[in-house]
Amino acid sequence: MLFDSISGLRSAAAEGAVQGTVCAQLTQKLDKVTRTGKPYLELTFADATDSISLKVWDNAAWNAACRALQVGANLAVTADWQSSQYGMEAGQMDFRPLSADEEAAMLCGGTELAERQAADWQCILDFIEGMKDPRLSALCRALTTTYEARFRRAAAARGMHHARRGGLAEHTAGVMRAAAAICSAYPQVNRDLVLAGALFHDCGKMWETGCPEQGFGVEYTEMGELMGHISVGIEVVNSLWKSVCTPEQRAEWKGLHPASEQVRLHLLHLIASHHGVLEFGSPVVPKTPEALVLHHADNIDAKMEMFRCAYETSVALSPAIREKKYGLGGNAVLPLAHFTPEE
Repeated sequence: MLFDSISGLRSAAAEGAVQGTVCAQLTQKLDKVTRTGKPYLELTFADATDSISLKVWDNAAWNAACRALQVGANLAVTADWQSSQYGMEAGQMDFRPLSADEEAAMLCGGTELAERQAADWQCILDFIEGMKDPRLSALCRALTTTYEARFRRAAAARGMHHARRGGLAEHTAGVMRAAAAICSAYPQVNRDLVLAGALFHDCGKMWETGCPEQGFGVEYTEMGELMGHISVGIEVVNSLWKSVCTPEQRAEWKGLHPASEQVRLHLLHLIASHHGVLEFGSPVVPKTPEALVLHHADNIDAKMEMFRCAYETSVALSPAIREKKYGLGGNAVLPLAHFTPEE
């Protein structure tokens, strides 16, 4: 059978062993050794929905074919698939290049995902359009116009949540929606500041977990490794702030309250503190209501995605329980269904 995506393959394999083909890009090929000294080849395949890493042992009949593969190749991967406690496993692997139509379909991610990510991007733009503070709205528009292509193809993480091409925009839209809902419950909170913080909080991941123009692999960069996305995000804000604060704009904004420099400083604090605790990489903890709201909105959206992935991909321990996914506090239990009134 032909699986529509890696995510679809995972769902099918979670129900039991299956045989079939999935279209994906080879994003990484590494020689590794187990703790007992046994060598193996690790292949990582990705598409717009997900990625999988597969071990190929030296004695596998398909080892030579796997070693001949080139990183970046777009392939139809046929195998006997199964999901285990160690992740996805593949046997009797075979490969062929994709046709032009197959490659185009894989790169766009399919109609459903493309439409969902387009809707999330529009959601981001709508939130910006609704901002009342001209400094923050100008800064946010500068980000979305300057970096739209890079932002929309970046992943939000390497493995924890939204770890796929386009995941950064999905996560950002989710954080903005969660933050807006929290702000509606606490009207004393500066909504524009929180929404701007939600847009910028992970913008440094455009360089830390960015994807190439025609690929799905999450790239490593010196900037991402040496600086981290929080530091890079602060640099992005300061750079864009200079571009929007022209002498004419500074004169126009001079009488606004709060002062423009205060607005910039508080936005930088939201980016710096959004991980919530020093142990998770934030240089400071949240020290304003807006910073606290952003931290929890960020955490909520990330955790909701982790639950979704656990329900779809983790091993079933019982009909209602899925094996713990890294980042969650324990095994994932299926949620209570919505109440349905009797007819």
